[in-house]
Amino acid sequence: MNITIISVGKLKEKYLKQGIDEYLKRLTAYAKINIIELPDEKAPENLSPIQMEQIKKKEGDRILSKISPNAHVIALSIEGTMKSSEELAARLDHLATTGKSKIVFVIGGSLGLSAEVMKRADEALSFSKMTFPHQLMRLILVEQVYRAFRIIKGEPYHK
Repeated sequence: MNITIISVGKLKEKYLKQGIDEYLKRLTAYAKINIIELPDEKAPENLSPIQMEQIKKKEGDRILSKISPNAHVIALSIEGTMKSSEELAARLDHLATTGKSKIVFVIGGSLGLSAEVMKRADEALSFSKMTFPHQLMRLILVEQVYRAFRIIKGEPYHK
């Protein structure tokens, strides 16, 4: 399985980079993982709704340019469907067994994802009703993907 994580925003925190690197190293036994880090749009604190949409559109265009036509896209969105770790594992396993071996997870910037990205997504996944920093979501996502592969393979870990 080929998994790409497209994430908006530069990861600056060393502890997050170390955590992500550890899970990426562990994941090499299960899948090919690629992380694409896209720049976020600089924006002032007080944005009008129109400015917010313009920023999301610019970031969304960059995201869409990195998605191949045959990829199965899972957008991370607070409005998405929440799944347990076991349900995520079952979903990834199902995608693999039905010939969808190119999976793209998309993590938007601080304003979220554009309507165009959400339209391109094959499904939306929510990790919680809470809002998390997009940099932290990258770590949470790679940990959950690793956990999913451990569950699929029947290996211990998911306690």
